[in-house]
Amino acid sequence: MLTAGEVAGLIVAVAWVVLVCFLAMVLLKLARLLGETTKMVSELSERAVPLLEDAAVTVTETNRQLVAVEAVVRDVKQVSGHVARVSNVTQVLVTGPMIKVAALGHGLYRAIGARAQARPGARRLRARQVETRQLERRPR
Repeated sequence: MLTAGEVAGLIVAVAWVVLVCFLAMVLLKLARLLGETTKMVSELSERAVPLLEDAAVTVTETNRQLVAVEAVVRDVKQVSGHVARVSNVTQVLVTGPMIKVAALGHGLYRAIGARAQARPGARRLRARQVETRQLERRPR
């Protein structure tokens, strides 16, 4: 029969074998995992390189388009400045004289009205003018 020391050694040896087998299985699974990860990284690199190249082309084209848009915006800004100047000149040339003519017309109207009221018999004259107009409009 086995002594207590031999039984203890046998138990330790069996435990050691079980531990080594467990660690071997873990290492095998880890090796498979690393192999799959390597394969996935390789495939990802193969797919990512064309995507990055396409992104670089897109950025280059976008920069080129932005330069064109910048030129258009600069031209629009210049045109809007010219339009503002033309608008100011038009306002000065047209509205100033129009206001003066309107003021002159209003002043003349008021002056003529005041003069007509100041004359004696102005009401009778107006009544005759209205009557004459009404007679002229009647059908014959």
